[in-house]
Amino acid sequence: MIGNMIAMIRKEKGITKTELAQITGINIGHLTHIEKGERNPSHKALCSICEALGIPFEGLLHAYDKTLSIEQEKYNYLKYVPYNKVPVFSNLNDFITCPAKYSNASFAIKVPDNSMEPVFAKDSNIFVEIVGLLENKDYGLFKVDDKFLIRKLLYRKGGLVLRAENKELEIEDILVSELKEFEIIGKIYID
Repeated sequence: MIGNMIAMIRKEKGITKTELAQITGINIGHLTHIEKGERNPSHKALCSICEALGIPFEGLLHAYDKTLSIEQEKYNYLKYVPYNKVPVFSNLNDFITCPAKYSNASFAIKVPDNSMEPVFAKDSNIFVEIVGLLENKDYGLFKVDDKFLIRKLLYRKGGLVLRAENKELEIEDILVSELKEFEIIGKIYID
């Protein structure tokens, strides 16, 4: 996945592979292997690539050593990954111990409402891995038209769908293709 992201960002920024190789000092052959997913960049190489592309290191670090599934490629998953952004915490309440089974978690948040009950209770803590790869039926944290939502991600013929779990509230599914703004913030861990 990291190679796919580097290639996508490089192309979006109008930088050729040759130019990126020159800027970073990375051999063009090695850079080609990285972009094809045949090799992972070293920490030093990844830092150089991020600096050359003008993006935060952490945005690509979370993609390290991950592979896109056929479904993720089909639904153009990377299009929804905010690789050039970092979270803003306007209200940091505390630090909590991260269970070992969630070792890839980047942060924890309190569930703000009961839309995901019974899976996630309101005010419970959930652990989120930034830019974690979400498969069909995984839970995630999403930015939807200036709001942050916790939802189940579904891969459907009509496209990606976000679903609330609380049946009593009768919350309609959200079809991602109909949104003005949509970003995948991360994967939520569940027992």
